[in-house]
Amino acid sequence: MGEIVASIKLVSDIVSEISTASEEQSSGVQQVGEVVSQMDQATQQNADLVVQRAASAESLKDQAKLLVEAVAVFKLSRDSFRVSDASKA
Repeated sequence: MGEIVASIKLVSDIVSEISTASEEQSSGVQQVGEVVSQMDQATQQNADLVVQRAASAESLKDQAKLLVEAVAVFKLSRDSFRVSDASKA
């Protein structure tokens, strides 16, 4: 009879350990899920920033083109680029 009681106690202890391990595993899986969700949010924010930066770069490119066109109306003589001998000294 004592052997049966000891075996039942052993089985009960094992089931208790399995239950505890399952709870810990569940908690760990939940934490991993939360971290993955946070990483997904950060990735989405980064993707949004990339789109914004690309639009900004395209806008700057267009503005630079317009500026080049606006400045192109000014004509300078070749002499205006020469540095005088007095300013070289």
